[in-house]
Amino acid sequence: MNTRSLRRTAIGAVAVLPLVLTACSGGGTSSASELSGEPVTLRVTWWGSDSRAELTNKAVAAFEKKYPKIKIKGQYKDWNGYWDALATTTAGKDSPDVVQMDELYLASYADRGALYDLGKAQKLLDTSTFDDASLATGQVDGTQYALPIGVGVSSVIVNTDLFEKYGVALPDDTKWTWNDYARIAKELTDKSGGRIHGAAGAPGFYAGDVKYWARQQGGELFDEEGNVSLKPEDLAGMWKYGLGLIASGASAQASTMVEDLTAGLTAGSFATGKTAMISAYNTQLTALQQATSAHLKPLRLPRLGDTEANFFKPSMYWAVSSQSKHPAEAAVFLDFMLNEPATAKLLKTDRGIPANKLMLAHLQQDLTGPDKAAADFMTTVPQGAPPVVTPNGGSGIEPALQRYAQEVYFKKTSPEAAAKAFVKELQSEIDAAK
Repeated sequence: MNTRSLRRTAIGAVAVLPLVLTACSGGGTSSASELSGEPVTLRVTWWGSDSRAELTNKAVAAFEKKYPKIKIKGQYKDWNGYWDALATTTAGKDSPDVVQMDELYLASYADRGALYDLGKAQKLLDTSTFDDASLATGQVDGTQYALPIGVGVSSVIVNTDLFEKYGVALPDDTKWTWNDYARIAKELTDKSGGRIHGAAGAPGFYAGDVKYWARQQGGELFDEEGNVSLKPEDLAGMWKYGLGLIASGASAQASTMVEDLTAGLTAGSFATGKTAMISAYNTQLTALQQATSAHLKPLRLPRLGDTEANFFKPSMYWAVSSQSKHPAEAAVFLDFMLNEPATAKLLKTDRGIPANKLMLAHLQQDLTGPDKAAADFMTTVPQGAPPVVTPNGGSGIEPALQRYAQEVYFKKTSPEAAAKAFVKELQSEIDAAK
């Protein structure tokens, strides 16, 4: 139950950030309450594909029509290039005015004073239609440094065609447990005669896996002070569960999981019909549907006990640089991108299902197919409290997790030893960034 890459791993950017951002100083102390009477040009940067750029530029054109004195100079890059460029320009005190931000790096930039406190822009930037849980995902130490553009929830996406083909009943996802998941996955493998595996992989490659698993045990990955609070025994337990899936044949083998990591979500074993269940965000349903041409259905994650362990995962944020000389205009741009119904209908779910409840309501009228199914599903999943934002120094968590998970699943290291080493390494990285 892996292959959940919402982003490409940016090892280079992880290494660069702590070094170049040290030079940043806190800025943006003034309140953004009044627009300038003079023409202003804002630099706006984001990562993503050419199709995202095309949609964003259409939204920019609409913004410039409404605010003719504000011109937007947009710029986009791929994931790796984006973080390298943003770290370098921020350290050189030449950051773009508006930046697309990710949860992994939010605290890194906020702690170094590189982001503007959006609470100072309340007159120009309306956040009233975001619920508290969504807003909390963009806060560091109680300060709103970013606003989530879209949110998603972890799910198990199933290929219902394969369930029907091999005569396996779909589970009741309001009740199923991890034991049920293992049993059903093995039943799919067995009834197919080994032509498919029930599960696309085993857990423990992504931070979301670990957060959910820890919460079911009554813990958290990080505590309120930004330290690693994950118990090694809980992480080891998750990997032991995964080893059981592999050993029973319920899951694809470790070699297939690594191939899936390289191939990506839309070219891996689930997308090619070789597995019937995959752990993924509900927002990835549309891409998977297009890749498989099969009938897919999102299900709630299996449970352990009564703890509401799931949570909103921000797909990405908009934030304003503390170095911006035009925070008021930047706030107005954010307001337009997040609160304008026409913008929501134009961008649809490109940056995730809107975190703004009012915009989602406007959008749902026009959604169809897997987009609608993904949006509808998110409203049915019980949520726990939002987890602590990844602390400064913790942005390398997923490369580390994937390294240790592979050692475990290829049986080069015991789950217990790998878990202790992972927790120690992650805490050391956080300590070094303080």
